[in-house]
Amino acid sequence: MKRRDVLAGMTIGGITLGSAVPAQASSAPREPSRRIFVLVHGAWHNALHWNAVALALARQGASVIAIDLPGHGLKAKFPRSYLAQDTEALLSEPSPSKGETLDDYAHAVTDVIDAIDESADVTLVGHSMSGLVVTRAGDLRADRLQRIVYVTAYVPVIFPNSLAYIGLPENEGARSAVFIGNPDLTGAVRINPRSTDAAYIEEMRATFFNDLGFDEFAPHLNALTPDLPLGAVNGDARGTAAHWGRVPRSYVRCTLDQAIPPALQDRMIREADAAYPDNRFAVHSLESGHSPFASKADALAAILIAGA
Repeated sequence: MKRRDVLAGMTIGGITLGSAVPAQASSAPREPSRRIFVLVHGAWHNALHWNAVALALARQGASVIAIDLPGHGLKAKFPRSYLAQDTEALLSEPSPSKGETLDDYAHAVTDVIDAIDESADVTLVGHSMSGLVVTRAGDLRADRLQRIVYVTAYVPVIFPNSLAYIGLPENEGARSAVFIGNPDLTGAVRINPRSTDAAYIEEMRATFFNDLGFDEFAPHLNALTPDLPLGAVNGDARGTAAHWGRVPRSYVRCTLDQAIPPALQDRMIREADAAYPDNRFAVHSLESGHSPFASKADALAAILIAGA
């Protein structure tokens, strides 16, 4: 049995590969797709957040792997004060994920790429913070990738990481009231998805899911983890011209985003295009908040399937 035949029936990060889900009822067997999308979630999220996109891609005959990065999803690590909702202690308790680094995140992605049959066409998709991750992973596995897609994600070209970009004028107006605690003590960028403060939870919806109503937002909220380790976002995530710089890439702009404003998205696109004028972004726009995988899953899947 070939490795790709094994992959067709396995699950990674809780999401079944799309080829195991029929696009439509048919009596004729269909050849397995050679297109595989590797979906990488952003900060505090997990593989489950891609579920609607994975199903939409599967309906188009694509195979899908959505992964949990270290410390997220079924690999989640929780401060004791978070589970107890000791809000005072939560401001300073060190994160159990504080030792995780960008390389740890990138290797979680390259391990998946390495498990895919080399004849497959692999598209790597990163959301938000994981723009750093797919850039590093793409640099390490450039020869294995057909394309990298950034979904309202950080693209480190001029500056090394997201911490550098949030201080730019183009980030003015980005919502940040959901972040709690002292990162110097916690070793993480921390949020509190279990908060009983209704105003705080509403701020979280407005920041990350502003185009969803509360009832649609609540399941996504419930799947979030509290900590993004600083080591995953404070290193140098920039790719190299010899590797990342030659991989075809797309950017999905989210025009209603209040976490990474459109002006900052556009700046990162311009910087990448200026640095690599022979390999410019294919740019798509969605009238969506920061989480199109939740509010515009079919439209996002259509962009991914189009392949440019």
